[in-house]
Amino acid sequence: MEQIANIFVKSIFVENMIFAYFLGMCSYLAVSKTVKTASGLGLAVIFVLLITLPVNYLLDRYVLSPGALAWINPQWAEVDLGFLSFILFIAVIAAMVQLVEMVVEKFAPALYNNLGIFLPLIAVNCAILGASLFMQEREYSNILEVFSYALGSGIGWYLAIVSIAAIREKLSYSNIPAPMRGLGIAFIITGLMGIAFMSFMGLQI
Repeated sequence: MEQIANIFVKSIFVENMIFAYFLGMCSYLAVSKTVKTASGLGLAVIFVLLITLPVNYLLDRYVLSPGALAWINPQWAEVDLGFLSFILFIAVIAAMVQLVEMVVEKFAPALYNNLGIFLPLIAVNCAILGASLFMQEREYSNILEVFSYALGSGIGWYLAIVSIAAIREKLSYSNIPAPMRGLGIAFIITGLMGIAFMSFMGLQI
C-alpha cells in the first residue's frame, strides 16, 4: 500500500506530465483560457488515463512482452510482439477518446462546443501515450500500481491546466505589455510553475 501511495503522490507532484516532462502542452496552452473548459478537459484526460493505462498494461503483460503468450500455448513463449506496442497503445487510446467524446456530446453539449477540436485531439495527446510508455518502461508489478499511476498522472495534468487557466483569467485584467500577451505570458508562467514544482523532487512517503 505504501508503494501505491508513493507512486500516486510522485505522479502528481514530482513526475507531473506538464511541469516535469512538458507532455500534452498543445491542449494545455490552447484550452486553458477559462477554468470551466480547462476543468472539463482535465476531467476527460483523467477518465481516459484511468481506462487506457490498465488496458495497455494488460496488453503489454499478456500479449506484447517477450514470452507473454506462453499462457496460451507454451510453444509461443519465444514470440515477441513488442514491436506492436505503439500501434496497439494508440488504438486503445483512440477508442477510449471516441467514447469520451460521445459521452460529453450527449450529456454536456455546451462543454463539447467549448472544447471544440481539442477533445478528439486527446487521442494524440502525448501525455496519454507518454503515460502508457512510462508504465511499460517502469514495469509496475500489478494493476493497482498502474491505477495509482494513471489517477495520479491525470490529477497532476488536471491541476496544471486548471491552475494556468485560473491565472490566465486573472491576467486578462492585468496591464501586460502587448508583445507578451496571450501565449507569451502563458509560456513564462508555465516555466515558473515548473520551477516551483521542482521543489517536490525527492519527495517520499
